[in-house]
Amino acid sequence: MNTTDYFSTRRTIRKYDQSREIDPAMIDRMLEEAARAANTGNMQTYSVIVTTEPEEIAKLAPAHFNQPAITGAKAVLTFCIDFNRFNRWCRINHADPGLNNLQGFTWGVIDTSLFAQQFVTIAEMNGLGTCYLGTTTYNAEPIAEALHLPSDVVPVITVTVGYPAETPELTERLPVGAIVHHGHYHNPTDEELVDIYAEKDGLESSKQFVKDNGKDNLAQVFAEVRYPRSANEQFSRVYKEFLKNQGIAL
Repeated sequence: MNTTDYFSTRRTIRKYDQSREIDPAMIDRMLEEAARAANTGNMQTYSVIVTTEPEEIAKLAPAHFNQPAITGAKAVLTFCIDFNRFNRWCRINHADPGLNNLQGFTWGVIDTSLFAQQFVTIAEMNGLGTCYLGTTTYNAEPIAEALHLPSDVVPVITVTVGYPAETPELTERLPVGAIVHHGHYHNPTDEELVDIYAEKDGLESSKQFVKDNGKDNLAQVFAEVRYPRSANEQFSRVYKEFLKNQGIAL
């Protein structure tokens, strides 16, 4: 691919070419390269489960609400925080590991995310399409069961992979001035916030989204339909209980 404008034209791909398989050796090589990502203390408290067999992908699909991005994927990678490996290594060497807490969990999320993003970039630069699935923490327990995850291992990110069968339009982004602060944080005024979101609010797709959901504006769609407080709190309770059962105390 043309890497010159890769970052400015980067797209999420949800539809994959069913006639093209991915060489397993290619996935292994890309993961080896991705593992060079920065991580806390060089502990690498993460693992990834690579799922390529159609019947195994089918077992994972319900936990991801059977999204087309997973049902049509050629590979599904589940990136996990893995304290199991590190903790056992410590105990074998008569050391007391201390990662099963909020601080360790935070390190694990950051490092697993860096590993996953490094893989995504490498995969896309090799001509593959990828899609992050936002359902992993919603349904961590059935995913853990399907993947036979032991205690101290927690799924946090799922990435689907395949050769692209689509070239979707670029998704809008906020103006860079909305997210970049120089010297100190600039807390925008209400008028500045309106300007920041003006382009997103003004898109025909956004207006249709608002209409379809019977709301007055896009903010209401996000806060009351897509990511409502009640659902977020429910998923938080379920995920926290799962973490506790996996041996991680927050």
